[in-house]
Amino acid sequence: MSDGTAATVGTVLRHTAQLTGGRRAAVRELLDGAFGGDFSDLDFEHALGGTHALTYEGDRLVAHGSVVMRRVAHRGRSLRTGYVEAVAVRPDRRRRGLGTAVVAALERVIEGAYVLGALSASAEGAALYAGRGWRAWPGEIGVLGPGGPERLAQEEGSTYVWVPGGGVLPGEGPAGRLDFDWREGDVL
Repeated sequence: MSDGTAATVGTVLRHTAQLTGGRRAAVRELLDGAFGGDFSDLDFEHALGGTHALTYEGDRLVAHGSVVMRRVAHRGRSLRTGYVEAVAVRPDRRRRGLGTAVVAALERVIEGAYVLGALSASAEGAALYAGRGWRAWPGEIGVLGPGGPERLAQEEGSTYVWVPGGGVLPGEGPAGRLDFDWREGDVL
């Protein structure tokens, strides 16, 4: 079609190990373009090792998101958490429901494999997640860093969680703290 719109749009799930050949390079190219060049090598590393939701128009990658396993300490428990990373839509394909399709696919993965879903939402992305039932965590956010637990006050209000089936975490409340496992670069 002359306007660049493909007749077929589809989202598929693939593990990082299946992103062979040019697929991984296409994901990186999409992310670099969608984030205006503000997507580092460590950001890309954080998006690998789990399941990717890839949305195509024909054979052209137009949207991406991934979910990777993280451990989150909450009230004495270590929760297997599906952490959402690198949700992005090509700038010329935004506001067409592609981000929603990616997040819906990732939620199915979380529902089948994890106790909790979590992510760090940008101001622009928060409405997408809130509209799907994700909610800003009401308590403190921290990390189990190399020097021990550290509070990440700057992440409070932008860290969203999703409990499969609409449930709640045991003991959840304003005083509950989530401590994420450590990683290089942006911890969340």
